Amino acid sequence: MPAKSKSPVNSNFHVIVGSDEGLVREEALALFNKLTGGNDDGFTHETIDGNADNSESAYQLCSSAVQSLMTMPMFGGDKVVWLRNVNFLGDDVTGRAQRTEAGVEALRGTLEKGLPEGIKFLLSADKVDKRRAFWKFLDKNASVRSYDKIDVSRDGWQDEVGRLVEGRADELGLTFENEALELFIMLAGEQSKQIANELEKLDLYLGRERREVTEDDVRALVPLSRAAVIFETGKAIQTGNVARAIQLVDEQLEAEESAIGIMRASIINVVRNLYMAKLILEKFKAPSRNYSAFAGALNKLPASERGWLPQKKDGSGVNVYPIFLAVQNAKNFDLAGLQHVMEQTQKADQALVTTGLDHRLVLHRLIAEIAAARKVKR
Repeated sequence: MPAKSKSPVNSNFHVIVGSDEGLVREEALALFNKLTGGNDDGFTHETIDGNADNSESAYQLCSSAVQSLMTMPMFGGDKVVWLRNVNFLGDDVTGRAQRTEAGVEALRGTLEKGLPEGIKFLLSADKVDKRRAFWKFLDKNASVRSYDKIDVSRDGWQDEVGRLVEGRADELGLTFENEALELFIMLAGEQSKQIANELEKLDLYLGRERREVTEDDVRALVPLSRAAVIFETGKAIQTGNVARAIQLVDEQLEAEESAIGIMRASIINVVRNLYMAKLILEKFKAPSRNYSAFAGALNKLPASERGWLPQKKDGSGVNVYPIFLAVQNAKNFDLAGLQHVMEQTQKADQALVTTGLDHRLVLHRLIAEIAAARKVKR
């Protein structure tokens, strides 16, 4: 996720934090190399691993940092002290321990007095309790950059991941087919480091001659996660690929996923989104080729006309992305057919909960019924 930063208060005092651990480490290393000019002879600058095993270890690491900050370099000149990968500033047992707090307070006291001439300090950490006095001191006195993971529990997370993926891909000279991008987002997840790794694999795989990533490329190289299986199952159902949908359902059942869980994660949401997408296309004539135009058209509707649409949890508008993904496939159904599918889906869900019917058979039959309702057959 792009960094949140503020204007530096002290150009010799830097803090890089955030829940996106891979990106925090990457950016901290880049800053350390910049501060040292890429010249670390092992004597001038000092790196302290801040990974503490317990509160006593945390205290000793803070003491080492203090000692290093107060010690001038052996051969003169500037010195950079990097306390890296700190794991004792969060709200956990080690972070709350009195011995840890004593060490952190000692470090703060040293920093409050001001760094000696020519000394620069860099601190990097993934978990920081921002309610504590130490964080408030850092935020007020240091040049701070924060890199947090995208919250996939919030509506619209796919948009944020998509922008991150496209930005990183552009740096590599890669472009994505629309469906390839959708699949990549679901497979790669929200971790910046994981996204970067998967893009580098695609870059090497495609070579210099071909720079557009296809859906087949993504399937070939990016591992299939549980979230991706759910996405893939839903996509196969939308497109009428009965064989693929049944294969994925069977694989999930064999992996001891519950049939009710599969129904509610992979089928009910897909059917609901297809139905809403079809209603939107017929009732509001929303532009369907461009996401921004589609989202803009829905959010401009009077509140009385969009109240039935799913809303973002923060109240900022319609949760457009899942519906937009269903738009093109919704064109292959008529409204009456989707109404029938909605009814059959409800009956199948009830059958899974209240009857002793074979769960595999119930899911297979429903998938076939959805495919049969398509006007455009595969």
